[in-house]
Amino acid sequence: MGNAINEARRAAGLTIKALADLLGAPYRTVQNWCDGSRTPPPWLQRLVIAEIERATK
Repeated sequence: MGNAINEARRAAGLTIKALADLLGAPYRTVQNWCDGSRTPPPWLQRLVIAEIERATK
């Protein structure tokens, strides 16, 4: 999936902080996903992207 979370976040116009708040996740965790230093498992990536899409419709 590459950096699909970061791509979805940018497409939705969300900041890293806004995404962290939306997910109820620590800022640093989301920042690591977005900068590519950590990658969540594919199932979690799909859930995060689905949540971004749901929240920005």
